[in-house]
Amino acid sequence: DQLLGSGDGVRRDFALVKRYGEGGLEGDGAQVRRVTLPVAGSVVASVGGVATSGFALLEDGVLLFDVAPGAGAEVRAGYRFDVPVRFAEDRLTIGRASFLAGEAAEVPLIEVRR
Repeated sequence: DQLLGSGDGVRRDFALVKRYGEGGLEGDGAQVRRVTLPVAGSVVASVGGVATSGFALLEDGVLLFDVAPGAGAEVRAGYRFDVPVRFAEDRLTIGRASFLAGEAAEVPLIEVRR
């Protein structure tokens, strides 16, 4: 359940974010990640503490509400999301455990920022 912002009676679009750190709010030491790859079907939203299904999920993780949330109403969403990564190295060291079975002790990955 992440705070996406507060309604103003006009704005209908809210970007999905994930907050990390103390308190979870910007300005109090929290780090904010933009979520651009939410898992389909996992998004649940609320306005002013009341769950709503009156929204569409747009590309790049933006919620577009059917009706603009009222002034001061907290807009929140809960969801699962994917993080795009790539291999950090061109080669992997694989140990052969037995016939047709191998083991990779370590697979270093790097997050791909969009």
